[in-house]
Amino acid sequence: MTVTASGSPGASTAPSARSAAPSPEALCRYRRAADFVAAGMIYLRDNVSLREPLRPEHLKPRLLGHWGTCPGITYVYSGLNALVRRTGRRTLYVVGPGHGAPAVHANLWLEGTHADHDPALGRDGAGMAELVRRFSWPGGFPSHLSPQVPGVIHEGGELGYALSTAFGAALDDPDLLVACLVGDGEAETGPTAGSWHCPKFLDPVHCGAVLPVLHLNGYKISSPTVYGTMDDEELIDYFRGAGWEPHLVDVTAVTADTAAAAGTDGTSGTDSTTLSTSDSPDAARADRLLAETLDAAHAEITDLQQRCRDGDWPKRPVWPMLIVRSPKGWGAPERDSRGVPLAGTFHAHQVPLPDVASDPDQLELLERWLRSYRPEELFDEDGRPAPDLLAVPPEGDLRLGSVPQANGGRLRRDLPLPPLRPHAVDVPSPGAARVGATDTAGRWLADLVRATEDRRDFRVVCPDELESNKLGALLSVTGRAYTWPVPGYSEHLARDGRVMEVLSEHLCQGFLQGYLLTGRHGLFPCYEAFVSIVDGMVNQYAKFLKMAGEVAWRAPVASLNYLLTSEGWRQEHNGYSHQGPGFINSLLNKKASVSRIYLPPDANTLLVVLRHCLGTTNRINVVVAGKQPAQQWLDLDAAEAHCRAGAGVWEWACNDAERGRNPERPDVVLACAGNIPTVEVLGAAWLLRRHAPDLRVRVVNVVDLLVLSPARRHPHGMDDEEFATCFGDGVPVVFGFHGYPSAVHELLHGRADPNRFHVHGYLEEGTTTTPYDLLASNRMTRHDLAADAVSRARGWSSRGGAVAEALHAERDEILRRAHRDGEDPEEITGWRWTA
Repeated sequence: MTVTASGSPGASTAPSARSAAPSPEALCRYRRAADFVAAGMIYLRDNVSLREPLRPEHLKPRLLGHWGTCPGITYVYSGLNALVRRTGRRTLYVVGPGHGAPAVHANLWLEGTHADHDPALGRDGAGMAELVRRFSWPGGFPSHLSPQVPGVIHEGGELGYALSTAFGAALDDPDLLVACLVGDGEAETGPTAGSWHCPKFLDPVHCGAVLPVLHLNGYKISSPTVYGTMDDEELIDYFRGAGWEPHLVDVTAVTADTAAAAGTDGTSGTDSTTLSTSDSPDAARADRLLAETLDAAHAEITDLQQRCRDGDWPKRPVWPMLIVRSPKGWGAPERDSRGVPLAGTFHAHQVPLPDVASDPDQLELLERWLRSYRPEELFDEDGRPAPDLLAVPPEGDLRLGSVPQANGGRLRRDLPLPPLRPHAVDVPSPGAARVGATDTAGRWLADLVRATEDRRDFRVVCPDELESNKLGALLSVTGRAYTWPVPGYSEHLARDGRVMEVLSEHLCQGFLQGYLLTGRHGLFPCYEAFVSIVDGMVNQYAKFLKMAGEVAWRAPVASLNYLLTSEGWRQEHNGYSHQGPGFINSLLNKKASVSRIYLPPDANTLLVVLRHCLGTTNRINVVVAGKQPAQQWLDLDAAEAHCRAGAGVWEWACNDAERGRNPERPDVVLACAGNIPTVEVLGAAWLLRRHAPDLRVRVVNVVDLLVLSPARRHPHGMDDEEFATCFGDGVPVVFGFHGYPSAVHELLHGRADPNRFHVHGYLEEGTTTTPYDLLASNRMTRHDLAADAVSRARGWSSRGGAVAEALHAERDEILRRAHRDGEDPEEITGWRWTA
């Protein structure tokens, strides 16, 4: 039996602090109670205290849940309870295997947090019955952890993200300990593999600590886990190589010793249940082993933090972690009624006895299993837990389910957003100024970092693309966070940096989710094509926000803000692989209460949009902007008005000088959304003034993409009158769009006559080529847009063909010269808007 990997299970707290810890007997009984309630949640709808013999009518009609990980979750939960009792350390418990929700619910009920939020879940027989009944029941709790569950900032539905989320929670919270349980199946995922390097970004001075607990129970749904097949030496070497000091807690050695002492040969069939959670000596040994190891880890954490805060930095800050090996389905029967092995195998992963309603032998075995926890010793006649059980968890906000960071909206403060005007671009007339939008935004964001220096509640996470995306101004006020020594040449690294660059979109997403859900703010700049790497994570987070918005006690958290740059229309260094605007389509599938998509056409609108997004809560805001120097269209006042409206007619670009401003029925509408489509649409309007001066053209720009949706489908949607003011009534609309045309068509569903919209966008065509050639391959050049507009305009069916043919000929000549010279000709690169 191994106590710790380092061989030093020493105490980390003073004896006076230890005196408040629960007794070993109380911990044993506490775990029995939690495991009993958790098992009951999977099976029972009635008779939850087993006051009478178990009958089929006491069972739920649908048996849902995952028992296999539950005892391990409670084992760590109870150990952390005792640690907090001994140390007073504020601790957040992130449970990666969120499918073990029954265990978390049971502990929340025992500590009283459930009752704080819902008196119907009080700590008595009625409250236990209600909790057990609600699990995986219509209108009750889902089978996985969710925002409805106190203490939760990570659902664990899609595995792999718990550890990076835990690190995000620990950032800039120096007194917080985040214990993160990582299942050994989850540990096989790529995001978790990358997360083992997170400590290299954690500053022990300004940040809290993360204590990972790798839970080795050996099996996934139906096969062994990779980590479960590694021996102790291999595990220790692996994690030491990643920069950890591992401590091993081998519960299986404890149970093996007990089984040997009892003479159990593992063949006792239906008469046998494992003794680990119901036999007091065995349970006490397991609890003592965990307590000693947690104390040793806590001592290492406190020592490292204190040394660094005193200025005595080690060359490589090394943090402790735990490896807890326990039987799968610990406490369940060893075999079912047919002799199939259960406890300690993958058969215990979900519902170990799935046929209890139809198989009397299984029903009898289930009853013996549940009664092995001896509930009559744990709960009084009214179903109230015994006083020694209630004394195990800490009190008040130190309870794991009540720590304030788990409801981070309570801690959130509005950002001190800097004024825009000092950074706004001077635009004396449309097209007169030429700057980079993200370069301008970067200087404003640098001011925001300065303004939050003392608060330390704003961070930027980015996958090694900050300077590439022209946001380098941030590095003038903060560094790239990194705590390990770096060989060779490097720039802008700082132990306390608030920019986090790591070439893993998964880690960036996890960092930011944990940071936001614990009450802070952030921004995620990313190459547009590669943000889809986190599409699954965003899907899970959108569901979290949707459900959180329906929970009365959850306070709103700051929005998750993406700034997508290096968009596919300008790929000088890269090619087809870097062209992918599909993240917009993904966001359109999310609930209207959550998703927002902005396409600012220039620098001033980008400033306004960023200020808005960073001031919102409970949203996922996607902002797509260009990083290359480009013509600027709106001064700050015009940008403010345009962003408030979400879309509008750019009258200065309309060809209506002889017919009054903004004619009610133009011949055609040229619309655009996105910085490059805006340039091309304005170029098309410019061409039509010269090729078809009698054509009445209205130009509309859309900055808030969701305004296209009918108001009944999205809160940002325009009403019908506003929509007609922009896009006319019955007028053909040629729409230049940043992304896939399908996104616009999806939004327009439900509008009157949506077939009058003819959308040009990315058609999955491209390579490393000139910007104009890339546009041409997707039929998005100004010549394509102008030709389409004149061909569709009302009353131009005969004249429009000749004009369109001339425009196509111009396009083809430009392409010929680009292919000859390797660059676009001057009439494209040097084009400027003129009225």
